[in-house]
Amino acid sequence: MILSKFLSGCLRIFAAQSASDGMTTQALLALAKNIHSVIVAGIAEREGDAVYNSALIVGPNGYIGRYRKAHLFDTEKGIFQPGNTPLEVFDVGFARVGIMICFDWRFPETARTLALKGADIIAHPANLVLEHCPQAMITRCLENGIFIATADRVGCEERIPGHPLKFMGQSQVINPLGEVLYRASLDREETHVVEIDIELARNKFLNPNNHIFQDRREDLYRLK
Repeated sequence: MILSKFLSGCLRIFAAQSASDGMTTQALLALAKNIHSVIVAGIAEREGDAVYNSALIVGPNGYIGRYRKAHLFDTEKGIFQPGNTPLEVFDVGFARVGIMICFDWRFPETARTLALKGADIIAHPANLVLEHCPQAMITRCLENGIFIATADRVGCEERIPGHPLKFMGQSQVINPLGEVLYRASLDREETHVVEIDIELARNKFLNPNNHIFQDRREDLYRLK
């Protein structure tokens, strides 16, 4: 048992990479430069002996930053350290991009914090197994007046013998009005391009008298 745990830990650290200059980062940097695009992608990040479930953001001009998943799901807690990076918004020129990872969706504070920091879009790489997420993202967009792009996985994986995981697909893009601009299938790999109007995320007025952030009653909310 002790040897098994030791080997598992060694394999976990070996498979993880540096966020700033690991092999995955270098490959993504080359791709971003080649296609003149900003890319957000998940990575197992190593820092010393710690391993994090992270996401990188890179662009044509190089490495932009990374985010470490704050809310670990189920057996992830035995593999990764809880994220210790702030919920940061990255200005990529044409838009302000926030990042959350997979199970972060279940905590409304994640999207709200990013929206209050000025995010136009939340990029949401995920390996989803909980069926409520696609519909819940509609609410997150309405609550915060933002776009959310969820890139989910399809297929099955049996990480623990006898406990297969079935990923639910349905990658999607939702606008600040809660409209699903595109939703992919349950079980097929897909690539799709969606054109969006960033200005929709920068107008927080519902009508001349209601602003979704200015109307908040922070004096009445109990935050702790």
